[in-house]
Amino acid sequence: MSDREPERRPAEQRPPRMETLARLPVFLALAGKRALVAGHGAAVAWKAELLSAAGANVEVFAAHPCEEIRALATETPGGAIRLHRREWQATDLANAAVAVGGFADDSEAEAFASAGHAAGVPVNVIDKPTYCDFSFGTIVNRSPLVIGISTDGAAPIFAQAVRAKLEAMIPRGFAHWAQAARRWRQTVRASGLSFAARRRFWQMFTAFAVADPDHEPAQADLDDLIARTREQAAAAEAGSVTLVGAGPGDPELLTLRALRALQSADIILFDDLVAHEILDFARREAKKMLVGKTGYAASCRQDEINALMIALAKSGKRVVRLKGGDPLIFGRAGEEIAACRAAGISVEVVPGITAAQGAAARMAVPLTQRRDVRRLQYITGHAEKGGLPDNLDWASLADPGATTVVYMPNRTIGALTAHAVAEGLAPDMPAVAVANATRPEQTIIQGTVADIAARLAARGVSAPVLVFFGLVFEDAAEAADPSALPQRLQFS
Repeated sequence: MSDREPERRPAEQRPPRMETLARLPVFLALAGKRALVAGHGAAVAWKAELLSAAGANVEVFAAHPCEEIRALATETPGGAIRLHRREWQATDLANAAVAVGGFADDSEAEAFASAGHAAGVPVNVIDKPTYCDFSFGTIVNRSPLVIGISTDGAAPIFAQAVRAKLEAMIPRGFAHWAQAARRWRQTVRASGLSFAARRRFWQMFTAFAVADPDHEPAQADLDDLIARTREQAAAAEAGSVTLVGAGPGDPELLTLRALRALQSADIILFDDLVAHEILDFARREAKKMLVGKTGYAASCRQDEINALMIALAKSGKRVVRLKGGDPLIFGRAGEEIAACRAAGISVEVVPGITAAQGAAARMAVPLTQRRDVRRLQYITGHAEKGGLPDNLDWASLADPGATTVVYMPNRTIGALTAHAVAEGLAPDMPAVAVANATRPEQTIIQGTVADIAARLAARGVSAPVLVFFGLVFEDAAEAADPSALPQRLQFS
């Protein structure tokens, strides 16, 4: 068999098609437009208040308006509210932007919906989705930042719970920052900054808002942000490369810094080991290219990846090189950093949670112990040509005071453990193999140094694997109790 891995070319990966939507979220511009509301009761009054808050001129038709509607007509939150003390008529719907009705009787609801359709007006009938062209959902209001939440009527209480979570998470001060963005946008456009520099302005604006949401934005803040943007304009035009650790697979283990890098990238070069759910955090318009390197399978050449990365950065693109785990641990980051520096390209590294940390955390097994296990070592299970490395420190691997983690050991774990035992490693030293660490299909195989290779082979695991061995896994049986861990894990 050839020592060289099969080659493949970098390939753009188009984002997956949008999954089915129960409702299309649309934000209507209603300022100064006519909205019709028919019926009475607290729910009707609330819909009239929402429409007025959005700037609509609301006409309410109710023969016997409730107290909430009468009070609302005298104290409106936005657009005018005019109360008609009579039942609605089909002619009332003419020239309305939207129509909302509240009726207990289905026949009246159907008549209202039919009249709206005849007039070309979208209709909402409260609590009767059969007759609705649109729904309101529940709202988190930091206007002009507005978040709408809908369950398509399936679980309104659940939507309210989600809203409560978001209300707690999103500072009220964000409303001031969103208002400032609206005020400043034209000034930024007229500033003479390039497109790339303007984007850098809004990134700094956002970072400022997130870091200090309760600060009241002022003219001095705008002036300072524009000045800082001008200072960084050359860097914004020059392009850059950021090596980002995507973690072992679970999207929830992505760091905040990695998330910000993904959301500012123009192009993402990613490996096969990166979970596709993580790519969902990137800007949808960012180009995504698979430059996978897979052991014993078709792989993109490293020099080709380097050349592509540099060419893209030199064209002014913000390039994210997204790697599974941590880019500085068996990720060939050194070669990519050196190539960028040689080309004069700005390069940054965003660390990630390496697979060993993710797997150990999921098993709740510490990788060191205070008195007995004071050293942790990561080694690679194969050399450049795919065989067992010929320069491993076998005395270190035989040390009972160390925990060893073997990356990429699928083909060589048998030879590695046999050699380590011959060099003094206890054959009954506990060993654990973990495939697909932290992912829903994670699999854990327990054994000893003497039999872990056979156990792994018996399972026929082809997914990315780590092998751990050390005294810390003496109690792994207890940690591997499926009832004590998330149900998505599988144990042999």
